[in-house]
Amino acid sequence: MNRLEKLAIRTWAGKAKVTGTLLGIGGAMVLTFYKGPQINIWSTKVHLLKHKDQHVAASHRGMDNHVLGSLLAVASCFSYATWLIIQAKMGERYPCDYSSTALMCATASVQTVVYAICKERNWSAWKLGWNIRLLTVAYTGFLASGFMVVLITWCVRKRGPLFVSVFNPLMLVFVAILGSLILDEKLHLGSIIGGVLIVIGLYAMLWAKGEEMKSMARLSHSKSSKEAEIITVGTAPAENDEDAIASGVSAAATANPRQ
Repeated sequence: MNRLEKLAIRTWAGKAKVTGTLLGIGGAMVLTFYKGPQINIWSTKVHLLKHKDQHVAASHRGMDNHVLGSLLAVASCFSYATWLIIQAKMGERYPCDYSSTALMCATASVQTVVYAICKERNWSAWKLGWNIRLLTVAYTGFLASGFMVVLITWCVRKRGPLFVSVFNPLMLVFVAILGSLILDEKLHLGSIIGGVLIVIGLYAMLWAKGEEMKSMARLSHSKSSKEAEIITVGTAPAENDEDAIASGVSAAATANPRQ
């Protein structure tokens, strides 16, 4: 709609772009909805959620609504895609990554505080101790909100929103790997198949974007060469005319030396 990307389905780059998108979505769906037999690749004794808070566990049991969660997940995907397009448009007029990130984080903080106060009235749930909750809040604030938004804004301005969005399904692969390493979650066959499909789709998209950038560079180079030729051809007759006029004046002066 905003013509930030060209599909070009007849070219190999366009076909790879569509194929990579479908593989990424399919891999994410397989990793999420299909488990299959359990696969034991490694085993660690780290389990950060071993002593889980009873209040958090009870609240998780009370929010077991898969339909509403699925609808909100789809709405989150559309919102994230729209946000990337807005970032691409905003970066053309306001290319200040740090100040725009600070404004977005401040606005989001106000919204989340108001929503949290409305939903959670138990003030004991707001307390942070020296445990996994403090680590989660610190990680979310510094990396997931601050550093990540700055990096996404910079990448969108440099390469476009599609280049940034193709790395989003890769997050599921890292979640599955880190979950098995530090949360004692088990890997299944669906996790392996989905991760492989996501990586293949990512490489296909990156290859397509690389080919598009090469073709755009060749096109811009050819346009600049043509413009240079037009300028050269346009200025050449004027120099020839000046030479002809100078030779005519010298010939006339030779024929009539008294003049």
